Amino acid sequence: MKTRRNFIKISALGSAALVTSSCMSSEKDNKTPVKHPKKILKPIVISTWRHGIQANADAWEILNRGGKAIDAVEKGVMVVESDPSNQSVGFGGLPDRDGFVTLDACIMDENNSCGAVAFLQNIENPIAVARKVMDETPHVLLVGEGALQFAKEKGFKTINLLTKKSKKAWEEWKMKSKYTPVINSENHDTIGMLALDSNGNLSGACTTSGMAYKLHGRVGDSPIIGAGLFVDNEVGAACATGVGEAVMRIAGSAIVVELMRNGMSPNEACKTAVERIIKKHKSLKNLQVGFLALNKNGEVGGYSIYAGFNYAVQSETQTTLLDAKYNRERD
Repeated sequence: MKTRRNFIKISALGSAALVTSSCMSSEKDNKTPVKHPKKILKPIVISTWRHGIQANADAWEILNRGGKAIDAVEKGVMVVESDPSNQSVGFGGLPDRDGFVTLDACIMDENNSCGAVAFLQNIENPIAVARKVMDETPHVLLVGEGALQFAKEKGFKTINLLTKKSKKAWEEWKMKSKYTPVINSENHDTIGMLALDSNGNLSGACTTSGMAYKLHGRVGDSPIIGAGLFVDNEVGAACATGVGEAVMRIAGSAIVVELMRNGMSPNEACKTAVERIIKKHKSLKNLQVGFLALNKNGEVGGYSIYAGFNYAVQSETQTTLLDAKYNRERD
């Protein structure tokens, strides 16, 4: 038979167990629950789309000799910016509806230092200007004429970004268009790059000429820290591609990083962010968005609304192009 003394003793032990369990749970919740594989894969660099293969190769030259991730991502995306055959990034990019090529870019390092430019014209490598904003000003984002003036002051040369090929495409579009931007489910509109260097530090870069035939003055997610790109050196990094307006509505890349902080793998985090976008939009017609993520352990992942998004991976063990998982087939 239980005495009153025994009952009090048992109750006290039970209460102590609950308090201990609660404290342990609280302590666990306050830590970053990133899963640790047996061996961290570093260095590694990943980037969006097929054009990321060559971009990764140039970034790898820096990473493979022990260089910093921030230098690698800057050099890597410049390859695509300077390629006139690529009509979605930099020199040779398709113009806005008024015939102007306008560029957006941002860059972010392991210390959460970041720089960006938007609506920049006549500069071949906007990512290099964004790096100058990060390194040499107290600001994060410069736009339009101010960004151009800053670039000139830093010694950047101006060029005509509209190539004959892109001008011809724009003129043909004008003949039949209703002045609506071109959007499709396989929208190669950006290069986003994420890198983890041999010191275990993360950095990222994102650059684009934006949506083809957009309204003059339109800026997408690519130069917006937390939308087109986000880096947290304790957890991981993420970048986005596709329709920037949809990415900005959920602060997409920052959401992916926070989901990884809460224990999700890069693939799971990208998938959850895509599902959030789907939930927020009544119609998904032509609404392609893809996320790419890299965590502190060198694990990678990507996910998109529609099939067709792929990403390039470069490390000591692989040089490959992977098809991202997706929510649905194309319309």
